[in-house]
Amino acid sequence: MKHGVFRPLQATLCALLLVGSSHVSAAATAPSANAVPPTSTAAPLLQALAVLKAHRFVDLTHAFSPSIPHWKGDPVETRRDAYTIAKDGFWLQEYTHVGQWGTHVDPPAHFHEGLRTVDQIRPDEMLLPLVVLDIHEQAAANADYVVTLQDVQRWEARHGRIPAGAFIALRTDWSKRWPNGEAMANKDRDGVDHYPGWSREVLQFLFDERGATACGHETTDTDPGLATSRDDYSLESYVLGRDRYQIELLANLDQVPEHGAIAMVSFPKPENGSGFPARVIAIVP
Repeated sequence: MKHGVFRPLQATLCALLLVGSSHVSAAATAPSANAVPPTSTAAPLLQALAVLKAHRFVDLTHAFSPSIPHWKGDPVETRRDAYTIAKDGFWLQEYTHVGQWGTHVDPPAHFHEGLRTVDQIRPDEMLLPLVVLDIHEQAAANADYVVTLQDVQRWEARHGRIPAGAFIALRTDWSKRWPNGEAMANKDRDGVDHYPGWSREVLQFLFDERGATACGHETTDTDPGLATSRDDYSLESYVLGRDRYQIELLANLDQVPEHGAIAMVSFPKPENGSGFPARVIAIVP
C-alpha cells in the first residue's frame, strides 16, 4: 500500500502524543459532525479523537478461560462465583491464574531482576505505530520458520523505514489454531514443538537500529518451538533485557495492514507485577 493512504492516521497519532500542540495537522482535521470549535483549548485532542473514531477498531486479543492454550509450565486457571445475583444481588467471580495467561504482557522484570515490572511500563509506551511483519506464508510452508532480515528489508522496501517507537507484531497466522493447544504446539512424535518465531538478528535490528518500543506475536513464546522444546528462551530474555516489553498470544493480525495502523495496548497495574492478561486493539485505516 502507498504511504499516502496512511498519512491521516499517522498525523492523528502525532496529535494524540503532542497534547500541548496548538494545532492538528491538516491531514488529521477532516470535517466531522462532532467537530470541536477551534477556539477551544481542547480542540486539537478532541479532533484527533474524532479522526480515530472514524476508523476501524480490530481486537488483537483472545478471550481467556481455564481451557486455553498456555505455556507448558503454567497451572490451569480456576474461577468460581464468590457472589451470585440470585443469592447476593450481584455477581462477583474469583479468578486464579498466573500473570502470563492468555494474551498477556511480559515486562522486563519477567526475566531480569531489577528491571521494570508491569506497573512501571509508562502510558506513553501503550499507544504506538503498529508494524506487522507478515511471514504467514513462510510459516505455512515451514512450521519452524523464523523471521529474517530479508523479511524486514522487504517490508521497508514496500513501506519505508520502520518508524521509531513502534510496536512490531509478527504475523504467522498461528492464532488461527486457537484454542487448540495441540495444534499450536504442533509436536512431532518425539515431543518436539514446531512453531515459528523471532530471530536474534531481527530483534537486534528492530530494537537497536530502529528503536522499537515493544514487540508481539501469536505463538506462546518469542522463541521458536525448536528452541523452547529444549527450554531455550534466550530471545525472550534478549527483548526483556533491553528494557522493552512484549505481548504474547496476539490474535487477528490477518485483519490489519502491514503498515499504517496504531496499536493501543492496555493491562491492569499490579504493583511489582511479573505479567498480566492484556487487551490489545489496532486502529486501522
